[in-house]
Amino acid sequence: MSDVVAVAGGGVAGLAAALALAGAGHRVVVLERGVAPPDGPPGEAGQIWRRPTAPSFPHAHTLTSLGVSVLLDRAPEVVAAALDAGAVMVDLTRAKPPERAGAAETRQGDAALLALACRRPTLETVLYRVVRDLPGVEIRHDVRVDGVTLVADRVTGVVTDRGERIAAGLVVDASGRRALGRSWLAGHGITMRPDVHSPSNMRGFSRFYRRLGQTATLNRGNAEGVLGDHYAAVLHPGDNGTFSIALETLAEDRTMRVLRDPAAFTAVAKATPGVADWLGPGMSEPITEVRAITCPPNALRTLAVAPPVTGLVPVGDAAATTNPLYGRGMSLAFAHAFRLGDLLAAGDVGRAATGGLAADLVLPWFRLAVADDEERIGHWRAALHGWAPPPRPPRLTMRTIARVAGRDADVWRGLVRVLMGLSQPDSVLADPVFADRVYRLLADEAAPSAMPTRADLLAAVAS
Repeated sequence: MSDVVAVAGGGVAGLAAALALAGAGHRVVVLERGVAPPDGPPGEAGQIWRRPTAPSFPHAHTLTSLGVSVLLDRAPEVVAAALDAGAVMVDLTRAKPPERAGAAETRQGDAALLALACRRPTLETVLYRVVRDLPGVEIRHDVRVDGVTLVADRVTGVVTDRGERIAAGLVVDASGRRALGRSWLAGHGITMRPDVHSPSNMRGFSRFYRRLGQTATLNRGNAEGVLGDHYAAVLHPGDNGTFSIALETLAEDRTMRVLRDPAAFTAVAKATPGVADWLGPGMSEPITEVRAITCPPNALRTLAVAPPVTGLVPVGDAAATTNPLYGRGMSLAFAHAFRLGDLLAAGDVGRAATGGLAADLVLPWFRLAVADDEERIGHWRAALHGWAPPPRPPRLTMRTIARVAGRDADVWRGLVRVLMGLSQPDSVLADPVFADRVYRLLADEAAPSAMPTRADLLAAVAS
């Protein structure tokens, strides 16, 4: 069996896999359809790097605590290079509400509540250069993987669009949302049960800005945001004095497609508490146009969690896609890559091991995304059509917890640890003591919401 690892795709997930597997002593060949990033400072080079095969590349992203902790532990040189390129490490505990009387101001685990403020193009440029310079890594551009070679039930390499056959002991499918591994196996007559999909039903609009004045605090530690009854608005600080604002609406809400217009986008952003503070006179200036994207459905790939062959492992969005509103994709890709490297180092990359790894890592987040999106879509549709709000769901959702997290340090900590990927969803949301605390806070919720109504937003965009 070849000791080469072939990675199909050179985005964040593919580069993370190359970083992890080369660091474990393997020879890695990354096969990428697009071009390499240009030379120059990462914060500038990333902005002119053209990535037409990665539609989410120019939109708002964040690296949550899970991704930060993985990199600090396994590849600190990536974090150091990102900080040198202008990224900023953010301490989320700055947004923590006061502790209850007599409670300690910090708890075990609070030190891990960090996030990296960095635009994706900057971080990906940094990551690319670190991986490119690793001994044993080769990155080939303008080449596409069209299939795999197979002996019995083991994948033995890849076939490129140029007809080249590259023998590999392991093939990593980092083809993103296209998840091409299924079609590669179909070329050999191998079928599997359908992937599991659930709608996100969301359209996003994002724009980037440069800070000019002293900015306000971030109500979520690494972000300023609201997830309301009819839309969402999230602001993330970036590298080199930049920040992004993302507005999210129902994909079916045709009226709000006007948010492509800069004036309408600005009107809604300025109508949003907290976000508006960053757009006051002399506070910032836009540095990009408004970019729109229709978010894909949540998807759990059968090839990832129940592989029918050995030697083909999806990572990143090729393994599972969840609503990008929570920004967990890049962090899960880093975690998956290094855990796969550990399996390979232990000599166990059989179907049971790789499928079990994917199920343990991505299945809880897929289930959370499905439940959260179902609840969010119900409320947003009610606001759009003037229906009565849907009944409270039988279990806690992130949106429900977020309504009261700012009033209780324990609830805040639980919410943030899930949002940042440090705690599995069920370890917090299914905890009866935690749930009781949330519901008691909801029962005491007397102050009216400061969020604009849908009528308010319609008036803002109309003006």
